[in-house]
Amino acid sequence: MPQPMRNAPASPPDDAALLAAARRTLAAEQAGIAALAQRLDARFAAACRALLACDGRVIVTGMGKSGHIAGKIAATLASTGTPSFFLHPGEAGHGDLGMITRQDLLLALSNSGETAEILVLLPHLKRLGVPLIALTGRSDSTLAQAATIALDASVEQEACPHNLAPTTSTTAALALGDALAVAVLEARGFSAEDFAHRHPGGALGRRLLLHVEDLMRTGNAVPRVAPDTLLAAGLVEMSAKGLGMTAVVDAGGRVLGVFTDGDLRRALDARIDVHATTMRQAMTPGARSIGPRELAASAALLMEQHRITALLVIDAQQQLVGALNVHDLMRAGVV
Repeated sequence: MPQPMRNAPASPPDDAALLAAARRTLAAEQAGIAALAQRLDARFAAACRALLACDGRVIVTGMGKSGHIAGKIAATLASTGTPSFFLHPGEAGHGDLGMITRQDLLLALSNSGETAEILVLLPHLKRLGVPLIALTGRSDSTLAQAATIALDASVEQEACPHNLAPTTSTTAALALGDALAVAVLEARGFSAEDFAHRHPGGALGRRLLLHVEDLMRTGNAVPRVAPDTLLAAGLVEMSAKGLGMTAVVDAGGRVLGVFTDGDLRRALDARIDVHATTMRQAMTPGARSIGPRELAASAALLMEQHRITALLVIDAQQQLVGALNVHDLMRAGVV
């Protein structure tokens, strides 16, 4: 089977030429975004208000490279408190127009403003009375003229040396979409916790949604001994529970102190008789602890600050209710 022809360079490019091309590209796209920021005006604020007022979903559409950008904008809006999805304009004319309802808003991306697959949607939007926000590079285009609000996403030149491949223009559209999403999320008072609820499987979700009580060991898995227990028996408890420490508690379950691997090393250095010394004599009074409703991320921070690997979990009555160590946090993806 014949292979497609590719334009091979006359000679292998050197590093300097490749880096120069990369820097020109980044400079062109940076300039495009900077110019975009300078052009923001009341139309942008009006677009934000339209997004906030939408009772349905924000439907984002675009064709080709603009379609890829539109898909990302839809995902960003959906993850930041604005119900949204991507509609492929080529499929819209084959039944997917039914996805658009009177309560929705359409956000359309087209650098030329003349994308046929998008223009064919205009009569349907007009019949439904659906607001249309256009992100386009031509304010005199058919799409811009038909839009409820037209945002100027034009760029002076593409980063492509032939000024053909969508590069700076798609970067500018993506940046403008991000600007809309961030402005709207701030106006909604959308918090980090809200974001985490939409990303329960991600690292941020784990850090903001998991509490100590979700990860801590409880019941017989928590190492504990009475203050009059001999140190030898305390070491057996530590070894059995595998947390590198044991709590020392009174008859009511209140924490009196803790005995850790570090305490053991110090005891051995002092030649303490483990068969004659009680836990009360060997323990460190008090203990680094955390409440069960604290965030697991707070437990990780506490361990890091104090250079320890395990924490006791104590309730408001100072009673021992659990324990966890850094491995529990690592398994949960908190650290």
